[in-house]
Amino acid sequence: MNGWHLSKRLLTMGVVLFAVSLLTYGLIFVTPGDPARTILTQQMGGQSPSQAAVEQFRVANGLDDPFPMQYARWMGDVLRGDLGQSYYSDQAVSAMIAQRLPNTIALAVASMLVAIVIAIPAGIASAVEPGSRTDYAAQLGALVGISMPNFWLGYLLIIVCSLWLDLFPVAGAEGPEYLVLPALTLGSGMAAVIARLVRTAMLDVLDDAYIRTARSKGLRERIVVYKHALRNALVPVVTIVGLQLSYVLNGAVVVEVVFQRPGLGTLLVDAIFARDYPVVQGVTLLIGVVFVVTNFVVDLTYSRLDPRIELGGEPT
Repeated sequence: MNGWHLSKRLLTMGVVLFAVSLLTYGLIFVTPGDPARTILTQQMGGQSPSQAAVEQFRVANGLDDPFPMQYARWMGDVLRGDLGQSYYSDQAVSAMIAQRLPNTIALAVASMLVAIVIAIPAGIASAVEPGSRTDYAAQLGALVGISMPNFWLGYLLIIVCSLWLDLFPVAGAEGPEYLVLPALTLGSGMAAVIARLVRTAMLDVLDDAYIRTARSKGLRERIVVYKHALRNALVPVVTIVGLQLSYVLNGAVVVEVVFQRPGLGTLLVDAIFARDYPVVQGVTLLIGVVFVVTNFVVDLTYSRLDPRIELGGEPT
């Protein structure tokens, strides 16, 4: 990795983030409907607001200004760390995100741990004994995990683990026990994808000459598999694990709604239905930033796992 590659990557990140912010604000700007009338109707308990009240709301929030002016004002506030105020609650969007973010982070970390704990051993066992019953069982499990929608698995776990067996609570985020079912729901799909990739990568590596050399030297199979083969097989796996973070954030929207978990997913869905556009813009921008930064970290990890790979995925 050198300074030129790093500078080029940082510049690309800046361009992508600018495009994400522009697209986010632009799509909301052209969305049909009047947020002023919707918000005021909700605040008045369903009663229709007067036209004067609607106009006053629009002027107060700059909704009558042209798109370039609105976007420039919003982007200027964002660069100063101000994501605006919620139309509905008048709270700072950054404060609302900060309140919900820990729950989503906990769900993301727990889901990734579930996925990794299941996927890597399953992928290794499947690759070490290809064509065996273990291999077939692992591949069948991966197929089932990929095929099941999150919401379906979530409701199934609620029925079995909560209603029938009374093992875990259904909704909320009051303690670690509330995290088990959402993490299993979100982590199972990721585990299926990662396990298949681990199997493929391990099969490729185990057929390399240096692995045959290590075995010919009398090294124990466990050392050959875990010390020599797994390290090199992890290079492509790191990519999918990093990219799965976007899957976690997207899946969290569904999973948090199913389990009524107060995180960014439920915050985003509630804001969309309420037409609380500053909240929608703030959450969407944050997800975009996380996705771009994650890709950058994946590139850095590439160069650590394999020094032959330059930042940006280019071989030296």
